[in-house]
Parts: sequence; structure tokens; C-alpha cells
Amino acid sequence: MNRAEKAALQLQAVAVLRMLKETRTYEELSEVTGLPAGDLNRYVNGHVLPGTDRASEVVESVGREALADELVARVEFDDEGYVDNSGVVFDQSFLDLVAPVAAETFEFESPDVVLTAATDGITLGAAMASFFDARLAYAKKSKETAVEEFIESRQRLASGIELTYYLPASAIDAGDTVLVVDDLIRSGETQELLLDIALQGDADVTGVFALIAVGDEGMDRARAITDAPVGALTTFE
Repeated sequence: MNRAEKAALQLQAVAVLRMLKETRTYEELSEVTGLPAGDLNRYVNGHVLPGTDRASEVVESVGREALADELVARVEFDDEGYVDNSGVVFDQSFLDLVAPVAAETFEFESPDVVLTAATDGITLGAAMASFFDARLAYAKKSKETAVEEFIESRQRLASGIELTYYLPASAIDAGDTVLVVDDLIRSGETQELLLDIALQGDADVTGVFALIAVGDEGMDRARAITDAPVGALTTFE
């Protein structure tokens, strides 16, 4: 880890601690993190940065648990099992915290391109692309008029509906490394189409990440396609 990477990790840890401090006293934050209240006070107020080992622990373990709890509190399910995650995907500052936690937890390699699906995946994709300093690409269910060449992936769903995603061919270059992200993974059908687009573009997949997994079907489906890490911030059964 070079000096810039260490500094970024330390600042990410401070951002996580500041988020946690919004609803906790320093004593309560100490119980959550296992760190002394006095040290936490200095970190949160910007007087000193945590060491790299401590910062890594905050981001990877404490950060993931805290963000997962926050995510659960913001997500709602209706009687038919549909997910309302608007309280998450419209909060860019929250998603900006998710990105380093996901990277640390699942050890995603830095990609050239973050690939997602329009529209709810775009804000998460933007956060992940910004963190990795990568390009953002998102596939749509319709073609853009001015674009001449597309990568197209089509699948007939169990319901009989045909789902097709289109990505401008120029968005991915052969040999690019691609991280597939989305706000939600349930059946894995969307992720399968995105992975197919990446493979059609002769790209190498570095991972698949979702904010929310509903059950294991979608995660298992993604793992059957790629050997790269597959993970979700939190899983609902």
C-alpha cells in the first residue's frame, strides 16, 4: 500500500466514524468499535488520523456492520415482497461510504470499468467508479438513437418476459477489467446479463457487488458464471 492509498484508507475510516457518531455518544461508539473514546474524539474531530491497521479494521469490519445496519433500517418490503430502497440509492453520501467498505471487505481488484444497469444501479455505480478512479458504464433496456454499435444481451425470463440490455460498444474495450455492481440482486437475471455483456466485450470480470441480496439464488447464479469475488452488503432471506 503506497502513501496515497494509506491516506485514502485513513480518511475513509474517519468518514465511517463520523457517520456512526451522528447517532451515538463517544462512549457508545467506543463499545461499537472497541476503540478508546478519547481516540475516537480526536479522529472524528480531525485532530489526528487513525493508523493504517486501525483504519482498515474500522472500514472492513466496523464499517460493514454499521452500513449494513443502516441499510436494513432504510429498506422497506411491501406485502408482495417488493423492495423500496429509495432511501439508499438516492443518498449519494451514504453510497460513497459503501464503496471503500465493499472494496476492503470483498478485496475487489481495482477495475478499469464499473458496469451497472440503469437506473437504480447508477448512483452506486458512480460511487464505486469514483472510489476506484474507474470509468462508469451502464446498460439500458433501450438503444440510444445516436449510437451505432451496441453490445446486446438478451434472456427470456421464467415469467415468459424477454429482458434485453444494451451497452454502447465503445464503453468497454477488449482487455478491460470490469466490476459489475447493482443495487439489488434477487434472481440474478440482471447480473447474468451484465456479466454476459462484459464477456462479449472481451473484458475480465474482477467481481460482482450488490447493496442488497434477497435470498441466495442470485448470488449463486453469479458465482456459477465468474470465479471473481461475489458479495452483497447485506442479505435478506
